[in-house]
Amino acid sequence: MAIKKDYYFDSFVNMADYCCRASELLNSIIVNFKPDDLKNKMKEMHDIEHEADTVRHSMIQKLSREFITPIEREDIVGMADAIDSVTDTIEDVLMRLYMFNISSVRKHALNMSEIITKCCIALKEALAEFHNYKKFQDLHDLIILVNNLEDDGDSLFIEATRDLYVNCKDSIEILALDEIFHYLEICCDACEDVADIIESIMLKNS
Repeated sequence: MAIKKDYYFDSFVNMADYCCRASELLNSIIVNFKPDDLKNKMKEMHDIEHEADTVRHSMIQKLSREFITPIEREDIVGMADAIDSVTDTIEDVLMRLYMFNISSVRKHALNMSEIITKCCIALKEALAEFHNYKKFQDLHDLIILVNNLEDDGDSLFIEATRDLYVNCKDSIEILALDEIFHYLEICCDACEDVADIIESIMLKNS
């Protein structure tokens, strides 16, 4: 059976949708934080991550059987891995909330999770336009948006970490929340990595 021309681009969007679902779930967990619910929420998050993996595996299987692809094979794999990493890192945050037995979250964590959600939405919009990558300006604006959001995430990470070490007196809580903030920042970096790959492929094929 022939693979339709936009199969890979559609699959990228599909994978980005799982990033959005994961980020929205994490954000809702932090907004309505209930430590006793974390174990069940991890199952819900893992289901999202597993479904995203299924899309990626299917794409790679089809890629292994194709001779002609719309962009270079290495770029398809790199993009798929980068998008998958976003969902994985979001799941990592929730896992650490549970493992470290976090009893309450700080406002900075909520602000960072909101930025992650915005990044994922912008990435999905960018990937929805990616099949038409020769229209450089439309995609470029979305890439700049993701980069700006990542910068906001970096600033929040610095302020969150400083506030933690200045105002928290519990050393165990400091260690745990420091790790949480670090992984929230990694989520922002993962989103920027996808944007950078989009830009690289655009330049390579323009």
